Amino acid sequence: MKLDDRSNRILETLLSNPSMNSKDIEKKYHITRRQLGYSMDKINDWLMEGNLPVIERTRQGYFMIDQTVFTNLNIEQDLTQDKNILPEEQRMYMIVMMILSNESLSLFHFTSELEVSKNTILSDLKQVQDFIAEYDLSIRYSRRSGYLMEGDEFHVRKLLMHVTTKILEMNNGAERICKLAVIDEMELNEISSRIDKVEKKLNLKFTDEMIATMPYILVLVIKRIKQGHMIKSFYIKYEELSDTKEYHATEEILYDMESIPVEERLFITLHLLTANVYWSAFLTEEAIPNLMQAIDDMLRLFEKRAVIFLQDREQLLNKLLLHIKPAYYRIKYHLTEVNEAPHAVSDEFKELHHLVQQSTGPLEALIGTKIPENETTFLTMLIGGWLTRQGDRIQEKVKALVVCPNGVSVSRLMLSELRELFPEFIFLDSLSIREFDHYQLDYDIVFSPVSLETSKKLFITSSFLEREEKARLRKQVMLELYDYIPSDFNMEQVMDIIKNHATIKDEQQLSKDLLRYIQRDDTASVINQEDSRALVTLSDLITPARITLKQAVTSWEEAIQVAAQPLIEGGQIEPAYVKAMTDHYDKDPYIVIGPNIAIPHAAPDEGVNEVSMSLLRLEEGVFFTEDYSIHLVIIIAAVDKQMHLKALMQLLKLAAADEDRNELIDAASIEAIYTIIKKYAMA
Repeated sequence: MKLDDRSNRILETLLSNPSMNSKDIEKKYHITRRQLGYSMDKINDWLMEGNLPVIERTRQGYFMIDQTVFTNLNIEQDLTQDKNILPEEQRMYMIVMMILSNESLSLFHFTSELEVSKNTILSDLKQVQDFIAEYDLSIRYSRRSGYLMEGDEFHVRKLLMHVTTKILEMNNGAERICKLAVIDEMELNEISSRIDKVEKKLNLKFTDEMIATMPYILVLVIKRIKQGHMIKSFYIKYEELSDTKEYHATEEILYDMESIPVEERLFITLHLLTANVYWSAFLTEEAIPNLMQAIDDMLRLFEKRAVIFLQDREQLLNKLLLHIKPAYYRIKYHLTEVNEAPHAVSDEFKELHHLVQQSTGPLEALIGTKIPENETTFLTMLIGGWLTRQGDRIQEKVKALVVCPNGVSVSRLMLSELRELFPEFIFLDSLSIREFDHYQLDYDIVFSPVSLETSKKLFITSSFLEREEKARLRKQVMLELYDYIPSDFNMEQVMDIIKNHATIKDEQQLSKDLLRYIQRDDTASVINQEDSRALVTLSDLITPARITLKQAVTSWEEAIQVAAQPLIEGGQIEPAYVKAMTDHYDKDPYIVIGPNIAIPHAAPDEGVNEVSMSLLRLEEGVFFTEDYSIHLVIIIAAVDKQMHLKALMQLLKLAAADEDRNELIDAASIEAIYTIIKKYAMA
């Protein structure tokens, strides 16, 4: 058996530097965790073929290589020369720990501890400066005090936690920390004992990783407090954490340390709140109201987007709550660096990760900020594992894209309609043509009103689908994908199937409800019928007061300004929204939705106070780029993805109707224009 090139290079690297771990190898060769595992299997098969011991990996990702492997491969001499020298990244963590734990350090202390040259340490210190800059910290040197860490103490604590975790992952990591920080075994055991009491008091079990790191972190934090390195002003108010069980647990940990101030007690409470647990007897949300509801809403969004029904939902909710409760505090109080995702999302889970990211809106609304990438990675791993357990795989479902050259609003409208028409497909995204050209995720089919360059199946469809077009498109797609044409819906057959498997209380009402669902209005996919706000029509938004008639303007920028003026005067938008539309227009030629008609718009957060529209009619067209002469400029100001969509659908119908569109351009009065608009608002 002969090793492939990648496996051979990995083996040579491990034999020349056995202190490297899995992450080091993955980073060095730009490979995934799975690819490394595949290469290690190859290497071990090759070693066994030569009657040599296999290379084992520890839970922390380090490699255990038997001495006979080095001897038989004639590299024992190289090994003895390098085995005590740590990789650059690990030396960097060691230097940070030394600076945080000791005073009056010189270059000599670093060179003697790490057994490398002065020049190597100077190079390492530059790396340390870059590393700690991410925490808004810096290192200063003086002859009297040596190397000192400067910056806000709260950021120092975040760095301390991160570095402690990294050193504990190294070979003999615990011994290294005890030596560098001068930690006595008795004080470590005492804190461990108190943590054990905390678990009993809170009736939970921290994860093995937290149990391994927490005693060291608490000892190091308490040492810094006693040395006078204290958090002077804490942005977390006492009332926010003082009623939690974790605060009372902190009081037990510090019961004989009365000199520790309230700010520090709150910090330690925060550390307990952010600690991951794998079991808890009481999964309540008393400390975080509405957390369980937000998780449930997130799962419902995910099920809808992934076209999946999650089994044993209650168990999954509890499992997610165990992770999300500490994550809530990590995200809210900016401690997410402490819990890095151990690996990037694998290729197998990239599309799943994308769908999870699209579903976290309810959690983000509750926390008040965007959920970081490393936290959504954990959610993906948890949900992905659950799907694997129940036998579902995203890869087995048809994944679709919607590519629309008519702007964001029209694109989202197409996405909503197609998602309703093909409920069995996963719709990953709605994209502009430029976004599609650089799209990274895997997909199977594309829907677009224009021709595109793609190796996947492309279905050309109009931006607005009438009922007959929907039926024709569904038949075409099913025929090409599955070689069959879906039959017409037969209510009697459906009722017979239901009768065979369930007891029906009111057969007539069930039949009506099913028929109403199957034959629902074209707008059902995008309009929430329970939300009266979503029922605004074109005539509700474009009223006579918001219609402007003008012979001509000198530029496209002026056209936007004039068209938007009624909305500025009415307070529906801010002047900043006009600037945003002007800034965007030359980058987005897709706001032209039909001959002579365009819909400038920007993002809701760029100055929209209320959902609204306004219309400018020009007798002489204004040029939008060299390709389009525009007579109708319709400003769209949306506050969300839903409220304006019914009006937008009616506008699209009007834009597609040549006769009515031309009448709009030639109309003699505002009243004549409004009459045409009301006609489409009734549709």
